[in-house]
Parts: sequence; structure tokens; C-alpha cells
Amino acid sequence: MTWCATCDWNVDPGAPAPAAGRVDALRRRLARRHGRWLADEMARGESLRPHRDASSVLAYVIALAVHAGIVMLTALGAVLIVAGWDTVVQPMLGIGFLLLAVTVRPRVGRLPEEVPVLTRDDAPRLFALVDEVAAVVGTTGVHRVVVLPDANASVGTYGVRGRRVLYLGLGLWEILTPAQRVALLGHELGHYAHGDTRHSKVVGTALRTLAFLVDVLTPDAPHGFLARIGAVMLLTLRAAVLGVLVLLDHLTLRASQRAEYLADAAAGRVASPSAVVELMDLLLVSDTVRDKLRRESVRAHTGIGGQRPRDAEQGLWERLAAQTGAVPPEEYERLRRAGERRGHSADSTHPPTHLRRRHMAEAEPRGARVTCDDTAAQAIAAELAPARASTARHVIRDYAG
Repeated sequence: MTWCATCDWNVDPGAPAPAAGRVDALRRRLARRHGRWLADEMARGESLRPHRDASSVLAYVIALAVHAGIVMLTALGAVLIVAGWDTVVQPMLGIGFLLLAVTVRPRVGRLPEEVPVLTRDDAPRLFALVDEVAAVVGTTGVHRVVVLPDANASVGTYGVRGRRVLYLGLGLWEILTPAQRVALLGHELGHYAHGDTRHSKVVGTALRTLAFLVDVLTPDAPHGFLARIGAVMLLTLRAAVLGVLVLLDHLTLRASQRAEYLADAAAGRVASPSAVVELMDLLLVSDTVRDKLRRESVRAHTGIGGQRPRDAEQGLWERLAAQTGAVPPEEYERLRRAGERRGHSADSTHPPTHLRRRHMAEAEPRGARVTCDDTAAQAIAAELAPARASTARHVIRDYAG
């Protein structure tokens, strides 16, 4: 991109993506506001350690009320069936209440299907690195690693016992250096160590339940008078549920952004602040990774350059890393300035990226406490080889569509 570093001409030629409705626009405004508040707290030297404030307590109260409502719905359904067994209407209502309670019940996480899921036996060196990073962060490792094509990474839980899982996107992992990969692991595992309110069993499941209810209560286009009346009733109920969801989202937003800063600090302790800054810079171009992968798929399916799908799978991740490595420093600077102008954040749960980067850039320099040397990096690459191959096959086969 041609631009002027002196006057910022053409620094941000693309218009920001419009907010998807009023709720999303509100969340973005709140994200920027909370990001600035937290940045001011750090500038004053205040601690970002998680603490129970009024918002967090109210969020737990609302989340418990959501779960209590499901329990009451179940109990009411059972009472109607038992007490009104001699009637017809009451058991029918009771069955309806029970079905609704089952539909909106809190759901535990599940491992995705049809993607590589690694165990300790599959990738002992990768899990050893995760364990080493977790020990420095102050937590424990994970039980599974799910490999995806995305340019992203995250942590979560699955199953009734809440086992830990790391979602590792090859679109991001493959463009990072070993030090940046350690920083990435430090950040993600930092979320376990500091306890993100949104990811807790009580609040997290309540948020998912409310979001699911909003989708269920969104009516299709009505046809006929009675259908319109039913749609109005559904929309009224949907508005009430959406209001609770927005309130709970707002109450946990500040704690969630605080958790991001704490995760950054954990990554800095593990891999050094400079590695975290480099990671954040690469995240600026991660949005283009999916476009690059799609182009690879299109070229393979259309025969551009004489390349066949099976040939395109070979070396896909190496080509992606080479293309990303060819991005000049001036483009990273342009993206940083553009992001600062927009108040850019990855989403509403993240503080603006330029504020997070500035915080880490101003941190006291320190060496890495966990390193990944060439031998370890090669061993991890060998363990990931089958997953890399199957994920490349998925990208070439499906991304063109």
C-alpha cells in the first residue's frame, strides 16, 4: 500500500467494517471505552489483578438467575404433568415446558469432529512445551490440542469434567517464529491462570444459553394474520432475553478486557515482552491469511499456473509463511497507525490492539523464561506433520467455495 509516513496520507484507505446492528455497534463503543480506562489505570501504575467488583457480583447474580429459571421451568413442567394427569391441557403444557428446559439447558463444550485432535501420545514434545509454559504462567497444561486452519488460537473446556483444550490455528502457528509461538501459548494459557469471567462455568454457560435463546426466538418471515401475531409475541420475548444478554455482556466486558492484559503480561513473563510485541504485529496481518488460503484453493481448482489440488497441498503452510514473511516493515507501521485511528480491537472482548501493544512495548525488557530451540521446534513440526497434511487437504478442497 502506498502511503505517506509524514502526513498519514492513504494510511487507512479501506473503510472500517460496519457494525452488524445496534448491539454490535454498542459493544464496539464499550470495548474502546473500557480499553482506554484500563490503559489509564496501567499508566497510573494500578494493579490489573482480577478482583470482585460490583459488576462481577451482579453478573454472577444474573447468571445464577438464568440457571435458576431453567430449573424452575423443569420443576413446573414436572408438576403440571404429575398434578394434572387427569386433564389434557396441563400435561401437554408440562411436556412443552420440559422440552423447552432441555432445549435451553447449559451445554458443556464438545471437541469438534472431522478435525485433528491431538493427545499427549500423539504430540509429546508439543504437550511438554505447553506444560513448561503453563508452569511459568502459574497453571496446568491441557488435555487435548485441536488443530484448525484458522489464523487464531484459543483455549476452552470440554466435557462434564471441564477438561482443558487448546485450539491451535495453523494459519497463525505456521507464520510465527519459535519465540512468538511461546508467547502465543503464554497468552492463551494465561487465561486459565487469571480466570476470565466470561469463560467461567456459571457466567459462560449463561451467556451461551441466552445467545441460544435469542436465536431460537427469532421468527421467520410471517405469513398470515395469526402468524404475524405469533411473530410479535416472539419478538417481544426475544427483546427481553436480548436485554438480559446485553446487560450480562456489558457487566463482564471490563473483566474480560482486563483478562486480556493479564494474559499479555503472562506471555511477556514467559517469552519476553519483545516477543509479545512481535506477535501482536503479526496478528495485524492475520486477517489476510484466510484470503491467501482461499486463493491457494481457487488456483488449485481452476488450474491457474498448472497446479493440481494434490500438488497445492504440498508446501501450503511453507508458502503461507513465506508470503507473510515478505510483508515489509512499512506495511506493519501503516496497519498500526490505521488501527490506532479506528480504535481497532479484535472483537468487543479485547482492548484496542494498539493500546495492548504500547503497554508491552513500554514494559521492562527481560529475557525469555521458556525457549523453543531448533531441536524442539523440529520435533514439534514432526508431530504436527499429519495434522498439517490433513488440514492442508481440507483447505484446498473446501476454501474455494
